[in-house]
Amino acid sequence: MRRHLNTLYVTTEGAWLHKDGENVVVKVDGAEQGRVPVHLLGGIVCFGAIGVTPVLMGHCAKNGVCISMMSRTGRFLARIEGPVSGNVLLRRDQYRAADDPAETAAIVSHMVTGKLLNQRTVVRRALRDHGGNMPAEANSRLKSCERRLTDAARRSRQQLATDRLRGIEGEAAQVYYKIFHDLVRNEESAFIFTRRSRRPPLDPVNTLLSFLYTLLVHDCRSALETVGLDPSVGFLHRDRPGRPSLALDLMEELRPVLADRVALSLINRRQLSGRDFNTAVSGAVVMRESARKKVLMAYQDRKKDQIVHPFLREKTTFGLVPLLQARLMAQRIRGDLDGYPPYLWR
Repeated sequence: MRRHLNTLYVTTEGAWLHKDGENVVVKVDGAEQGRVPVHLLGGIVCFGAIGVTPVLMGHCAKNGVCISMMSRTGRFLARIEGPVSGNVLLRRDQYRAADDPAETAAIVSHMVTGKLLNQRTVVRRALRDHGGNMPAEANSRLKSCERRLTDAARRSRQQLATDRLRGIEGEAAQVYYKIFHDLVRNEESAFIFTRRSRRPPLDPVNTLLSFLYTLLVHDCRSALETVGLDPSVGFLHRDRPGRPSLALDLMEELRPVLADRVALSLINRRQLSGRDFNTAVSGAVVMRESARKKVLMAYQDRKKDQIVHPFLREKTTFGLVPLLQARLMAQRIRGDLDGYPPYLWR
C-alpha cells in the first residue's frame, strides 16, 4: 500500500520557493517560512503570484512531484510536471474503451451510481444528526431527496446509453443542490444557498464548494497520472481541449465525501463567517487569504482520516482514495475487473 503523501499549499502573495538539498524551502521577503522534504510531497499547489526557481521545478519533475499554479481565486492556470511515465498499452486500452459506446456506458453507470449513493449518504447523515431539530418542511424535503436519489441510483444501474446516464446524473444534481441549504446549520445570512453557480460563484457557499472541487480535481488528476492513465480522456465527461475529463469523472463520486462534507463542516461549526468573503465588482464572491488557509487545513485534515476501503477491505486514508480508485479504474480498463467499483461512503 502506498503511503499518504502531503500536498504543499502556498497562498502568501510574493512567496518564493527554492531547493535546498532535498528540501523545498518557502521564503517571504527573504525570510524562511518553512521547509519540507521533497520525498514527503505528492504535489505543490501555488495560489496567486508565487515564484518557483527552475532548479526546484526540475527537481520536483524528476521526483514525480507536480507543481500546480492557480489564480488567487483557485482557478487552474498551469501544471509543471516531468515526462509522462504512463503505460502506453494501458492508455491505448483507455482510448479504445472511450470510443466504445457499450464500454463507456458500463463504466459511466458505476460512476453515476457511486456519486448518487454518496450524495444520499450526505443527506442521510444530516437526517440522522439533525433531523430531530429541523423544521418539518426541511425534514420532509431531505427525506424526499433521499428517496429520489435512491430511485436515480437504481435507474443508473440499468443498461442505459451514456447520454441517458448523464441525464439521470444531471437531474439528481438538481435535486441534491435544491436541498443543500437544508444541510447548512449556520443561520448567518451570508450562507444562504439558493442554487449552484460556478463561473463565477455568486455566494460564499458556492465559492467554498468550487474551491474544494478544484483541490479535489488536482488530487484526482495526479492519481490518474500516477497509475498511467490519461486524465484528459474520460467517459462521463465529454472530451474538450484543455479539460481533464477523466479526472472530473473520478471526482464525481468523491465530491460528497471529500468536498461537500468539508464545506458543510466548516460552515456548520462556524469556522468560517461572512467576513471571510469579499464580493468583486463583477458579482463574483472570493475568499480572503485567511479563509483559504482554514479551508486548506480542513481539507488536509479530512484526507488524513483513517477508513477501510469498502471494496479492497484495506485500511487507508481518505487522501489515498483517489489513487486507489484510479488503480481500480486501470484494472477495469485492462479487463482485470468485470466492472468499475466506485468508492461508496458509509
